[in-house]
This record gives sequence, structure tokens and C-alpha cells, in this order.
Amino acid sequence: MIEKLKAIKDKFDALTLDIANPDVISNTKVWQAKVKEHANLQPLMDEYNEYMKMKKDQDDALALLETETDPEMREMLKEESLKLKDKLTESEERLKILLLPKDENDTKNVILEIRGGAGGEESALFARNLLRMYQMYCDSHKFKMEIMNIEETELGGIKEVQAMIKGKNAYARFKYESGVHRVQRVPETESQGRVHTSTATVAILPEMEDADVEIDDKDIRIDLFRSSGAGGQKVNKTESAIRITHFPTGIVVTCQDERSQTQNKEKAFAMLRAKVYDYYQQQKEAEYRQNRKSQVGTGDRSERIRTYNFPQGRVTDHRIGLSLYDIDAFMNGDLDEMIDALTLADQQRKLSEQEE
Repeated sequence: MIEKLKAIKDKFDALTLDIANPDVISNTKVWQAKVKEHANLQPLMDEYNEYMKMKKDQDDALALLETETDPEMREMLKEESLKLKDKLTESEERLKILLLPKDENDTKNVILEIRGGAGGEESALFARNLLRMYQMYCDSHKFKMEIMNIEETELGGIKEVQAMIKGKNAYARFKYESGVHRVQRVPETESQGRVHTSTATVAILPEMEDADVEIDDKDIRIDLFRSSGAGGQKVNKTESAIRITHFPTGIVVTCQDERSQTQNKEKAFAMLRAKVYDYYQQQKEAEYRQNRKSQVGTGDRSERIRTYNFPQGRVTDHRIGLSLYDIDAFMNGDLDEMIDALTLADQQRKLSEQEE
């Protein structure tokens, strides 16, 4: 591992020189790529430098111990060496995690899709609750959520909604939310006070650039139509809503949130790129998942990942067996403990696979 880190440090030092080189700076595209690579390596290099400093301190303490004769001083040096040994072990674990292959999509924006599932109107109301939960998480973490398309029910639920979430490392924070979310509670429409079970499905897709996904004009059909809504000002009198059909995959996307046809078209294509990318990624990863099912983050839409049990005030993530007992805080966007635990479990799984 140390030899690998030394090679990475040589690369990092070379990048440091390159991004200050006027010849490189003059080529904006190359310079930006080098700056991004340098920034990605910075956390690893910070940890490596700290590790090497502690290693030198430990070596110095052990060298002094060999020549020191004073009993009290020897005891101090032994104690210092043992403390450094523990710190070095902890640092090694952090370095192993930092050395894991990075998910190239982690830094990207997110396309969020929520659909009501089994349970009729109650599932649509739960879908609304999930949208609010993610919106509150975004508000408290400096992410920006933009609704792209929404189909509501008469009682205020959501049949389906697509939204863009923008911000630093958005995909890294949201990617473990894909799957079936199950709710157990007494619906507002339930007169007998019985607990019902219903579901909503969440899909998290990384936003893709034109260069990431090739979509041929001959493979799509674009339809224009009037926006539908709750009536009054929300209904657009012109055909500004956009529907795009992608023939090779059968994917259909709709965007009708903006009054401008151009804006709706841009958002619809962003949604289409994300879905087409996800479609082919799912096919590519299907064989891997058959051979070895990942514990976290398969992205399988049919996988039940979490249960929200309101009578017990409990949220349980079934992938890692974690239960949290403050469902009100969770539904108000306090998701960090769950997301951090899922991230850690995924890192530990990757470390285990790497060691094998």
C-alpha cells in the first residue's frame, strides 16, 4: 500500500507543478481537468502526509528507546510508541478507504424520481411525504431541488414526480435511496384505526452530460402538449410541455413544470440522458449482481430497502439492519445518520472484496 501511495504522491506533486504552469493554464480544458484530479487526490495526500509524519515520530521514539537508559524516560518512549502504533493503524484504515476506486458519478447532480406503489391513495400520500423529506434534507445541506415533472392526485398525493437535485457530491449522498420504501401507519382515510402497509418507489440517477450519453435524433420522438395541473394559473394555455420517447429502450420522459418550451426541453433531455445511462448500466451490472449480490446500493427498483413504521416510531433499513427510533426527525430530513451508515457499510464491503 505504501509503495502505491508513493507513486500517487509523485503524480500529485507533478499535478501541483502543472496547475501552476502558464503553458498548462493557457489550455483551459486541460488545466481544469488537472485541477479536478488534483482536488480529488488532496484528501488522500493529506492523510498520507499525516501517516508518514506519525511513522517518522514512531521510528524516532523506537530509535531513542534503543539507546535510552533512564527507566522513566524509557517508559515514556514506550507509551508514546504504543499510542503512535494505534494511530497508525487507524490511519491505515482511512487510507485503505481513500484508495478504494471512486464512483465517477459521486460528484454529479441527481435526477430523483418517486412513484406511488402498492396501496392506492395512501401510497401516493407517502410519495408526497418522501418528496418533502428529501426537500428538507436538501434545504439543510445546501442542495437545490427543482421539480421537473409532477402528477398529483385529488387528495394531494403524488402518482409520480421527477426532480433535479443540484449540489456538491449530490449523487454520493443520495445514491443509496434507490429502491422500494415501505410505510406502515394508520391512513387519514382509515376510520377503524387499522394500520395499513403501502409502498413508494424511489429512483436516484446521476445527471449525465451530452458527452456521457449518445442519443441519436433518429432514435427519439418529441411530442408537444399543454401542461396539465390543478387548474387556474397552473394550466398552460400553450403547448409548452415536452414528451420524449426513446425507441431503443422504450423510455418515455415528460417535463411540464416550466412555462417555457425551451426550458422543458432541456430538462426533459437531462432526464432522458440519465434514464438511458441507467438503463444500460443496469444491463451491464446485472451479470455482476447475479454472481455476487452487493449488500448496499444495487439500485434495483424492486428491492425493498426501508420500512417506515409510524406506530413504533421506527425507520429500519433492511440492507444494513439499522433501526432509528425518531421517525418524526427522519421524515423532517434528518437523514445523515442513515446515509453515513450506508456509506460506511458500502466501503467495508468494497474493502472486503478487495482483500479477497
